[in-house]
Amino acid sequence: MALKAVRGTFLDFIDDPWKHVGNEEAAVRFQLDGLLVIEDGIIVDFGPYDEVAPKHPDVEVTEIADRIILPGFIDGHIHLPQTRVLGAYGEQLLPWLQKWVFPEEHRYAERDYAEEGTKHFFDNLLASGTTTAQTFTTGNLTCNEVFFEEASRRNMRMIGGLTGIDRHVPEYFANTPEQFYEDSKTLIEKWHGQGRNLYALTPRFGFGASNELLAACQKLKTEHPDLWINTHISENPAEIHGVLALHDDCHDYLGVYEKFDLVGPKFTGGHGVWLSNDEFRRLSDKGAAVAFCPSSNLYLGSGLFRLGKALDPEHRVLLSIGTDMGGGNRFSLLNSLEDAYKVGMLQNTILDGSIVPSDQDLAESERNKLSSLRAFYLLTRGGAESLYIDDKVGTFDIGKEADFVALDWTQGPPAAPWHASLLLEKAGDVLNLQTVTDLLFGVMMVADERAVDQTWVMGELAYQKA
Repeated sequence: MALKAVRGTFLDFIDDPWKHVGNEEAAVRFQLDGLLVIEDGIIVDFGPYDEVAPKHPDVEVTEIADRIILPGFIDGHIHLPQTRVLGAYGEQLLPWLQKWVFPEEHRYAERDYAEEGTKHFFDNLLASGTTTAQTFTTGNLTCNEVFFEEASRRNMRMIGGLTGIDRHVPEYFANTPEQFYEDSKTLIEKWHGQGRNLYALTPRFGFGASNELLAACQKLKTEHPDLWINTHISENPAEIHGVLALHDDCHDYLGVYEKFDLVGPKFTGGHGVWLSNDEFRRLSDKGAAVAFCPSSNLYLGSGLFRLGKALDPEHRVLLSIGTDMGGGNRFSLLNSLEDAYKVGMLQNTILDGSIVPSDQDLAESERNKLSSLRAFYLLTRGGAESLYIDDKVGTFDIGKEADFVALDWTQGPPAAPWHASLLLEKAGDVLNLQTVTDLLFGVMMVADERAVDQTWVMGELAYQKA
């Protein structure tokens, strides 16, 4: 593959903005006129155009003007076979699963149906600027084969695996622990580490997992220690009560996974709405992560995630943002950021409503505030760090895979260009870091996938807005 380059306005992160309260810009790398040089899908040079271009005099340059270019978005928690139930009447988690989700996911045992649904899934990801996702599939081999085949065809960095469930589920849908183990072995040997595919052991949730199924996960993790663990945790009060009744030797939800040595680096628990302070501390101590799924938590009425508590610097938990589509009612992570901002504001209403807020409350309140830089950090570098793939994606560092998205800040509601022009007007029509920061906040609060102009995967244009 010939050397190629992209010229435009770039923004990525060299650090965590929450570590730079009052000076978040210190965590940012901003190139008003930058050049990203790519060879065989890998970034080989990056920096100001005037400095980088002379080193590559013969390179073919694609110019992306009037856009903000960020690393590709990372979805930490999403369900491939729920694509068609997107927008189904929510109710609460457990009845919603029984009524809508399990019957639809079962249809992915049919190859033709799985292929059609999976194509729509990936098309929607790319149209939303998402280049990497940690994905739930089903407990059927066919669905998983189709998922990895399509991910390979599109050359996307994806994490997924056979979804295990053998309790509180229709009989036609359940795995047995033995079947789960054997089918997982088949998929691991065929797909893990092949191309950009990564495999996650995926017990669906503690409410649906017997001790025997979790023991099968433990055995597989022992045999393949480099695998990921992807599951749900503490999403809904009724679910939590059911989990503790099924696993009555555990005093909290996290203890169910700890009992089988599943909690550590590369472990992600989706949601975590009702995690206790002690569970947050244990997740932090073990290098495990939580996927914050605000759109889903609001849509299904699950509750408000304690973002500020998860980000306590004394017990910091790794975080990604998840759409949780179709529990979340959008593919767009931009919409998830909008909802995350609102969740943080509501949490602060609770904290600030204390008669005498403590210093700890005030500090947590500050961490709940989701500026645009904090938000897009979670979609890029922060998400990559939480999934332990930050050596591969998440920034424009040399050696990383060239996945990126070009955002058009004028797209969204009909008057979006007029709204955006105010920010540029106040800045004297100068596009600098402060202006871009303000524009990105507007994108996350009033735009959606309409703001995604282009999505690039391994240095190739994978999506162009019509």
